[in-house]
Amino acid sequence: MYSRKFSGPINEAANIISEIQSSLAAAERVFRVLHEPSEVADAYQAKELQNVKGKVAIENVSFGYTKEKTIIKNLNLNAKEGNLIAIVGPTGAGKTTIINLLMRFYDVNEGAIYIDDNEIKDLTRESLRKAYAMVLQDTWIFGGTIYENIAYGKKDATMEEVVAAAKAARIHSYIKNLPLGYDTVLNEDGMNISKGQKQLLTIARAMLLDAKMLILDEATSNVDTRTEIQIQKAMRNLMADKTCFVIAHRLSTIQSADNILVVNEGNVVEQGTHSNLMKKRGFYYRLYASQFE
Repeated sequence: MYSRKFSGPINEAANIISEIQSSLAAAERVFRVLHEPSEVADAYQAKELQNVKGKVAIENVSFGYTKEKTIIKNLNLNAKEGNLIAIVGPTGAGKTTIINLLMRFYDVNEGAIYIDDNEIKDLTRESLRKAYAMVLQDTWIFGGTIYENIAYGKKDATMEEVVAAAKAARIHSYIKNLPLGYDTVLNEDGMNISKGQKQLLTIARAMLLDAKMLILDEATSNVDTRTEIQIQKAMRNLMADKTCFVIAHRLSTIQSADNILVVNEGNVVEQGTHSNLMKKRGFYYRLYASQFE
């Protein structure tokens, strides 16, 4: 009893110190977020992007996350309405950075980006970002029914529209086999479905949007090759009138692209169709060959 009376307060003090250390670490992170600079306000009299057609132009753009290191150097790109633009290259080449600039998560250091002949700095960020639908490698599912998760980006979406999107994404048959179908409730972290099925749900969500431009960042990385080919065909048919930007590591999935940007160390080293780039036997050819040797 004396031993317990002696060691008890010591254990309590140790536990309290541990809690205090955890709280200090959490508080440090919270204040670090609070002290982050806010996003720069929209330009004075910035206009809404309306009646989007999907014409995108990047002119002489250079950008770096810090002043000391430039990641994108003198980038030029013209995407017509309905074009499929693929962005390929090794890890760290600047592929995702291009997407960040298109959606104006960062402002370019030099040059300009235009949507339908409007420089994006003259547009409101909200209207610019609503013009895009995104499917990222990291899927996002919230606590709610499957119907609610697919219909999230489109107000007043009907069940018929949700089912059509699910069929196009090749997830409808799986949903119908669930006991509650589209009324099945998902966990907030989506732990009650597989990673591949979560990705198909997010693809269906993007298909349902009215956005005229689509960004896919390695969006089919968690599905098998056969399903991936089916999704690529479905998306190409369903989004024939949308401008698509695809970041791909598996080069076999972007052979039908209207234009392929080959990025290496911040530079677009090659640009063209798959067949033209293969004939050049340059950097793209070596990337492609390395995946099939």
